[in-house]
Amino acid sequence: MTLLVVNAGSSSLKLSVLDSSDNVLAHDDISEWSGDDAPIGELATRTGTIDTVGHRVVHGGTTFTRPVVVDDAVLGGLRELTPLAPLHEPRAIAAIEAARRALPGAMQVACFDTAFHATIPAAASTYALPAAWRARWPLRRFGFHGLSHAYAARRATELAGGELAELHIVTCHLGAGASLCAIDRGRSVDTTMGFTPLEGLVMATRAGSIDPGLVLWLLQEAGLTASEVGESLETRSGLVGLAGTADMREVIERKAGGDSAAALAFDVYTHRLRREIGAMSAALETVDVCVFTGGVGEHAPSVRAAARLPVDIAANESTTRDGEISAPGSGVRTFVVTAREDLEIAREVRALLA
Repeated sequence: MTLLVVNAGSSSLKLSVLDSSDNVLAHDDISEWSGDDAPIGELATRTGTIDTVGHRVVHGGTTFTRPVVVDDAVLGGLRELTPLAPLHEPRAIAAIEAARRALPGAMQVACFDTAFHATIPAAASTYALPAAWRARWPLRRFGFHGLSHAYAARRATELAGGELAELHIVTCHLGAGASLCAIDRGRSVDTTMGFTPLEGLVMATRAGSIDPGLVLWLLQEAGLTASEVGESLETRSGLVGLAGTADMREVIERKAGGDSAAALAFDVYTHRLRREIGAMSAALETVDVCVFTGGVGEHAPSVRAAARLPVDIAANESTTRDGEISAPGSGVRTFVVTAREDLEIAREVRALLA
């Protein structure tokens, strides 16, 4: 099977062609994608026959809790979920439609970031809201980055030489968006993101968890509109709100140079990270493995050190791809894993078709 993996972001498009052994035959990373099918068609021309396409879709709601072959009915279901992920769902739909036009003979499969978290128990997924609201609307914690969390847990298990069905793992996906996941023997049992990707950690431009009363105050007392508040929480908060930059590398460089705003941003970011690692650990019986992945998780050793896990200083400073950074004799083994959502999508597609 020659598989094309399509990962459509809010503006970008990442394409990877994998053979049956997960070797990457071709890769394209388009920073600004207009929604046309030309990039997919050009990649297919370069690589030859593509018989299957796997798509990353951010939100599956309560309808799609496992990978599914895409037909018109599935596309209709995805459109109905657009209000839950207004930035990402339309782009995923556009990518599916583009792939159908460019590769009319290929099977299209949707893989969902929320699906991995469908196993979270009701105690962790339920908001304490009025019953009438919860009956009328899907007001629950969905969680996101599931494809990344699933891959990071499996890859760290391989590096540890263990069995996924035996380990308790905290995965830390730290990128522009960031979330943690508590994984109990292969099953997600808690995560930091909730109904939307705004909950949880401080992120590049997102605030993470804040007091809902603060939002009400901004609407009722400060006179801001819902659109102004929503836009600010999505794009003007997090690191950019604290330090004026969304790039953790710049935050770290400026902090080292004595910049007080950057120092505060780093401290707020890592304080929330430590607190949420504690929360995910409490959701498990014990913790055997902790994993860092994503752009910040892989390339910011000072952030990993600030998490205050028992790591080897030299290993932590030098590791930027798959490897162990645990301190000698530590009861919790800590790993850095390169994010490979494409491999997790490929695994899910093959499992579905098998």
